[in-house]
Amino acid sequence: MDSPYESATDTKMIPEEKRRYLTGMRLYLVTGAVTLVSFLMLLDLSIIVTAIPRITDHFNSLADVGWYGSSYQIASACLQPLTGKVYSNFNSKWTFLGFFFVFELGSLLCGIANSSKMLIIARAVAGMGGSGLMNGGLTIIASLVPLHKSPGLIGMVMGFKVCQLGMVGGPLIGGVLTEKVSWRWCFYINLPVGAIATILLLCIEVPDQMIKPPVKHAATTIMRELDLIGFALFSPAAIQLLLALEYGAGTYGWKSATVIGLFCGAAATFIIFLLWEHRIGNKAMIPLNMVANRKVWTSCVVVMAMYGAGLASSYYLPIYFQAVKDDSPIMSGVSLLPTIVMQIIFAVMSGTLIGRLGYYTPWTIFSGITNSIGAGLLSTFTPHTSTGKWIGYEVIFGASRGAGFQTPIIAIQNAVPQGDVSVAMALLIFSQTLAGAVFLTLANVIFDAGLKSLLKKDAPNADAAAILAAGATSFRTVVSKADLPGVLKAYAKSCDYVFYMATGLGVVIFAFAFGMGWTDVRKKKPSEEKA
Repeated sequence: MDSPYESATDTKMIPEEKRRYLTGMRLYLVTGAVTLVSFLMLLDLSIIVTAIPRITDHFNSLADVGWYGSSYQIASACLQPLTGKVYSNFNSKWTFLGFFFVFELGSLLCGIANSSKMLIIARAVAGMGGSGLMNGGLTIIASLVPLHKSPGLIGMVMGFKVCQLGMVGGPLIGGVLTEKVSWRWCFYINLPVGAIATILLLCIEVPDQMIKPPVKHAATTIMRELDLIGFALFSPAAIQLLLALEYGAGTYGWKSATVIGLFCGAAATFIIFLLWEHRIGNKAMIPLNMVANRKVWTSCVVVMAMYGAGLASSYYLPIYFQAVKDDSPIMSGVSLLPTIVMQIIFAVMSGTLIGRLGYYTPWTIFSGITNSIGAGLLSTFTPHTSTGKWIGYEVIFGASRGAGFQTPIIAIQNAVPQGDVSVAMALLIFSQTLAGAVFLTLANVIFDAGLKSLLKKDAPNADAAAILAAGATSFRTVVSKADLPGVLKAYAKSCDYVFYMATGLGVVIFAFAFGMGWTDVRKKKPSEEKA
């Protein structure tokens, strides 16, 4: 059963009869600007995947592959739960623009990075800014139209069209920029496009549907409402967990005192964090009574599994095509088109049918089944896998991602009171971001450990250290013709190990989909009907 709870924010909602909504050209311009920002954020997450092999060559940093994604995800995950409270207490437009400025600064630093470490740090800066963009975008768009119309607007614009294109089209765009210009333009591209979105938002007033404290009381609001103690406890717990995963498979080994200490520290800090969150109740950064709602926590589990499977595959499919198939960055992006096209088709199809038929759970179940089938087929890749086979496998996997990607968002919006949507959305997106950090790190651990082991087995005469140092596309220069087949086999099988993880996550999606409820999203919430 769902756990009822007392809303912490309903008393701040502006009465329905006094709310202002946007119409006409202003609605289109604000929606377009917010969507453009969200497009850039999702593009930033995926555009790098086809550039990573070139980046590892440039910096000789194959061991850092996971950190290029997980540093962004860690920084974003640490701040994500706080963003819901920030948007509940401060002007949505200016808060959104503040996060976007930090994101753009991080993009600039990524573009000018002169070392792998600087790039990792710059990705973390971008992640700090990105932490508030998706939640803020959904919050702003939901405030532009009446409540019962917002799911359709959010779904079609944020999930099914432009933002979906940003997530799945990134590898192709990244491949073109990497090969024709430079991998640095995968980050520079955010700057001019972001300027257009910023100008549009600065020129139009965006309505807030919640009563916010005056700006002059900002210091008091921050101390009273934002649960900074909870944030100070949660952040080190998340960082310690990810460092333990990364160091365990790399520098120190799983049995080292450093790694064990990090795991213990993460567990202890997280327990203290939970006790603190329980103590302060609805003022918590992550309200535990909200998490206890079955639809909320199952949606969070589902989105973690979906995002973990999708992001890990997005990073390692290009490595397979560039390292094993010897594709260029552009051709690597082209090789991802079956996934891209099917994801867009099924996103539009499922979104349209959910709006007409009212139920999202069947699409989540379908997503779990096809995720396991598609990822399972991807895990059979060898150096000799035919074009027809990998296209078919990608089609199935892409259908899974498109069909289910937006369903947890729709479920969350229909599981909590309207005033709590920004906090609930922050929790959902935090779960997604944390999953990206955890599963990218795990994927890197799995791939790195598998490659080291398989090189000894399949290419015993090759210089494993030189191969690892050379990077995913330059290793051919340090491998003899006789050893190359064994090295390619080791690379392909290491990618397969990552797809095993994605297959298991599909089972998780299927199992937890049934807890997301069978709510008819076409019906208005009681609170809206009363208004």
